[in-house]
Amino acid sequence: MNLASLRLAALSLLLAAGASFAHDAAPTNDKFTPARTRITEKNWAAAVEELKKVNDPASADWNNLMGYSLRHADPANAGEAEKFYNEALRIEPRHRGALEYSGELYLIAGNLAMAEQRLATLDKACFLPCEEYTDLKRAVARYKAAGNKYVAQ
Repeated sequence: MNLASLRLAALSLLLAAGASFAHDAAPTNDKFTPARTRITEKNWAAAVEELKKVNDPASADWNNLMGYSLRHADPANAGEAEKFYNEALRIEPRHRGALEYSGELYLIAGNLAMAEQRLATLDKACFLPCEEYTDLKRAVARYKAAGNKYVAQ
């Protein structure tokens, strides 16, 4: 096998591995589609209601989406959001969405150490550079640049 063939084979493996790590990529019509639609609309209460209808607490994605919706709700429920993110990570410790979003939650709460811990875990979870790692890294940088205060994107 020549060098070009080896490179092509390695690239194919990397692309396949990267696709298998896409935790937040939503199928076009999965059981979370109604909740994802409400999230896109920023209708947090309706998103929570849609997730309650699905009622799949054994799913890391369900817990991540519930945490995300509760974190953004008005009023925000940071304590409950953290519980759902932690459950998502208990089920799937490398869940990139839960790692990113819980890291942001920790920044909002003023807990830089936990946000940086989530960032370090994301660094290991992302086989290649990934959006979740990049987004949390930028959020941490904004936080530090603002004198350790959360700055929304």
